[in-house]
Amino acid sequence: MTQEHRWVILRLEAPLLAFGGVAIDQVGVTRDFPAASMLTGLIANALGWERTDWAAHQQLQDRLVFAVRRDRENPLGLLIDMQNARLEKNDKGWTTLGVPEGRDGASYGAPHRRQRFYHADACVTVALRLLSAEVQPDLSAVARALQSPARPLFIGRKPCLPSTPIFYGEVQVATAYEALQRVPLIEEGRQPMRAIWPPAEGPESGAVVHRVLALPDLRNWKTGLHGGSRTVVEGELIVTEASQ
Repeated sequence: MTQEHRWVILRLEAPLLAFGGVAIDQVGVTRDFPAASMLTGLIANALGWERTDWAAHQQLQDRLVFAVRRDRENPLGLLIDMQNARLEKNDKGWTTLGVPEGRDGASYGAPHRRQRFYHADACVTVALRLLSAEVQPDLSAVARALQSPARPLFIGRKPCLPSTPIFYGEVQVATAYEALQRVPLIEEGRQPMRAIWPPAEGPESGAVVHRVLALPDLRNWKTGLHGGSRTVVEGELIVTEASQ
């Protein structure tokens, strides 16, 4: 008999969403699906962890098992934000901690220019569980933190404030793919939906599978740099009638 698992469901919906990829210059790209590192940071922020808690972040990322589906696509494509700012040495800005944060460096001699990409009016659904269920934080602690976070949550970048509660509920099924099939649609007629899932957590061949790829979405939380890739299946998913 196939073992069933408990899955926490997240709904990431906002006027702007950013699922950053590997960046090497001033261009902030965004992928179609949230990275393992982004979900790690989201949960860690909800738990109230600090960036210096790198070992806890690393362990949490290593324990994540998740699948994602795209509930709403933007027919106009990505929104591009061109940012130009001149920052002086004594300039301060507000943060999610509720206190102003200053700068340690010197003034910029010219405007600081960068480019950021966003998904506009998008929505994705995530089904996740944690390996080593006995280790803290467990799935119950994650669910509580997402419902009552220690700090304001954002989806990828600070301007990306969620328009709906991120915690959506829980399901009990065998695989991440099945978990997403059990979550009701937000809009009728939006099937099939694009999705990604880990191998062994859903189909690995057949008509619903588009490709299997190495996704570079892991972070080395000690150095703050890119930390490697993981194998995912990209394909499509249909919500079962029994779950609607």
